[in-house]
Amino acid sequence: MKEIIGYLKNYLQSVNRVVFLLTTLLVAIAVTCNYTLGIERAIVALPSWPMRLAGFFLLFGFIFSLAWFLLFLVAKETIPLAMGRRSFFVLLLAAPAIFAFKISFDEVSRSLTVAISFPWNQYWYRVLDWPLKLLVVAFPVMVIWRLGRFEGPTAGLQAKGFNVRPYLVLLLGMVPLIAFAATRNDFLHTYPRVQRIDIIDQYVTNSLPWKALYELSYGIDFGTIEFFFRGFLVLAFARFAGKHAILPVAAFYCSIHFGKPLFECITSYFGGIILGAVVYNTRSIWGGLILHLGIAWLMELAGYLGHVYKGL
Repeated sequence: MKEIIGYLKNYLQSVNRVVFLLTTLLVAIAVTCNYTLGIERAIVALPSWPMRLAGFFLLFGFIFSLAWFLLFLVAKETIPLAMGRRSFFVLLLAAPAIFAFKISFDEVSRSLTVAISFPWNQYWYRVLDWPLKLLVVAFPVMVIWRLGRFEGPTAGLQAKGFNVRPYLVLLLGMVPLIAFAATRNDFLHTYPRVQRIDIIDQYVTNSLPWKALYELSYGIDFGTIEFFFRGFLVLAFARFAGKHAILPVAAFYCSIHFGKPLFECITSYFGGIILGAVVYNTRSIWGGLILHLGIAWLMELAGYLGHVYKGL
């Protein structure tokens, strides 16, 4: 636990205060606009897959690029290696493109299950979607990592010397916050995610194994998120900007939560900073994955218990 606090403390002591405030203001404005104007909902509602892909690319790219621009504008001396480097700008465009493709990949997953009868077409679409999206993200990341000749194991896939205990302690500390979130209606509207496949209850004698498989697949998505945002983005951009890469990545990370409950979206920004600081210092995504995956499954449990309590 002291290690994690130390990583965060060192980062906060070194970050440019003006950049931190301006980036946080950018995120606050973006969150306000999204939840007031329904930006993410409007993109999801676009009539075609290419339009949704373009919409998410513009959304993610705008916030990510603007966060970097603020860093260039206020404290360009902190990122001298990025100035004039073509590889930096290639990464700047590739990052939102990869994740926009990942977000928009649902059409492919759905097409693979279209011949299966109801309700199993819906079930297998949801269960297969997350593993397929992992492949969609992992392939270009590994190619970029290899071509860019980045140091260390690909995208933070390093377990040597990893200590699990501080992350379990920190996860335990998240329980009160998750319990609070479970009292909010917008949270219970979204969680547990497994309620999306409740329709199979009337088609099977015991739905528990089917729902357990769904939860396992759901957990894979958090592996994808950690691999991409912390293992890839933080460590790849750290080549150009060191620990100053953490803040723009956290802003980008917040933007992918625009379809989630407001409280979850806001906390994702600060969670992105914490996890970014951890990965930057450890060069490993496993601690962040334990936290992220643990929080996700705790939220599933909290959502289930919240519905039970609400029904009493």
